[in-house]
Amino acid sequence: MYIGKAAKLSGTTIKSIRHYEDIGLLPPAQRQGKYRIYDQHSVDLLSFIKCAQQLGFKLKEMQVMLQDHRDQTPPWDLALQAIVDKKQQLADSIVQLTQQHQQLSKLQASLAHVQQHCPLERV
Repeated sequence: MYIGKAAKLSGTTIKSIRHYEDIGLLPPAQRQGKYRIYDQHSVDLLSFIKCAQQLGFKLKEMQVMLQDHRDQTPPWDLALQAIVDKKQQLADSIVQLTQQHQQLSKLQASLAHVQQHCPLERV
């Protein structure tokens, strides 16, 4: 199939497919004259990349994950480990952001208290 159909089936864009090939995330397509020809494996890999991006994976992370598996079935064991790692990163971020939110709330309350009990001259 041509690049347009591969893009449509995988939910990506032609520009994205070319970019993935340029950075080595997707193996170079077979050529028929000047046209790129894609197979179902390419569409599956593109769908996997699109889904992973939507879940917060960066292209660099996927490059590491897929570097030795581009011509095979996606490495589900590596993908599962990457998902576990990403979930832990999100949990850590949630804890950090919750603490930051609590500190900001305390600071806000402190400032409100100071303003209420120690009015400054207003010019």
